[in-house]
Amino acid sequence: MIFHAFLIKYAEIAIKGKNRYMFEDALVKQMNIALSKVEGEFEVKKEQGRIYVFCPEQYDYDETVEALQHVFGIVGICPVVIYEDQGFEQMAKDVVSYMKNCHPNYSGSFKVYTRRAKKSYPITSMEVSAELGGRILDEFPDASVDVHEPDLTLSVEIRDKIYVYSQTIKGAGGMPIGTNGKAMLLLSGGIDSPVAGYMIAKRGVKIDAVYFHAPPYTSERAKQKVVDLAKQVSKYTGPIKLHVVNFTDIQLYIYEKCPHDELTIIMRRYMMRIAEHFAKEDGCLGLITGESIGQVASQTMQSLMATNDVCTLPVYRPLIGFDKQEIVDISEKIGTYETSILPYEDCCTTFVAKHPVTKPNINVIKNSEKHLAEEIDRMFEDAVNTAEVIEIG
Repeated sequence: MIFHAFLIKYAEIAIKGKNRYMFEDALVKQMNIALSKVEGEFEVKKEQGRIYVFCPEQYDYDETVEALQHVFGIVGICPVVIYEDQGFEQMAKDVVSYMKNCHPNYSGSFKVYTRRAKKSYPITSMEVSAELGGRILDEFPDASVDVHEPDLTLSVEIRDKIYVYSQTIKGAGGMPIGTNGKAMLLLSGGIDSPVAGYMIAKRGVKIDAVYFHAPPYTSERAKQKVVDLAKQVSKYTGPIKLHVVNFTDIQLYIYEKCPHDELTIIMRRYMMRIAEHFAKEDGCLGLITGESIGQVASQTMQSLMATNDVCTLPVYRPLIGFDKQEIVDISEKIGTYETSILPYEDCCTTFVAKHPVTKPNINVIKNSEKHLAEEIDRMFEDAVNTAEVIEIG
């Protein structure tokens, strides 16, 4: 069966008020970006409260559906067959032909739902549905009609042409990217941070990212792993601006001057400071981390409080109440898990205390940071000024 178009279903956008068109326009923009990577000329159009993707004569169906499934804001993708409007009798023949092609030997329950967008059509929606249902029963004697809980709903839309569809492919859900501002993701090579970025992006937030590189303690392969993760996340989020920060000097300086049980907390505080610098520079409205309460020593309530203390922007932690397996399940779903578990060190695992503090006192941490006063400001400036920017997606 050749499908001529896709009807795009969305959920939350439909209940927006006067600014609904802004969300629809953002969704159309993201769909065009996704489809630009698929061979063929697609046309995305808003028509009478619907969004349609009109397909070229030849296109890759599976590739097109996959591209649309990565667009936040879409809850359902309905492959549509379009017929010329040549009167009711021809429509009935076309609908029966559709059933024979898409659901051969159908024996379950069904109902026909007709939407008459063309109000000048001489037959009412209810009459069309009833008559088409009868014609289908004639051709499929083992099928039955159930208007309340059918196994199959056959939708017929009467417009300038006749649109017929019966399948809804699940979309990514959420809100279109760009409708809720921008945030900066602290992206490591682990399992959690790509999932955190995905989850915040799903609510319509555009994502940029910062990665802390520590050569020679972390390899080029570790950096490439993070670039690969950013590429995988960008399939959902759209283009990502990735800041790669050389963190080696700051880490060594902290290691030299501060108590070793406080290393992780102090390093994370400087990571947050640097990430916030780039966030403000890029016009972001918050930071995103993949932290989950109690998962490791730096993610206890006291540690998170100590980390938050250096930030003036909000810190969004979408995984805060998740178990590890729940995070793994999402990473497998979005395709980042296999990359995340590649065995390359990141800077958070290079300098780790044997017994890190789990309940840090913020005043004690601040006193320890005073030992860094001589060089840390210069190192901070060097780190942000020498950061590499990689455009992803």
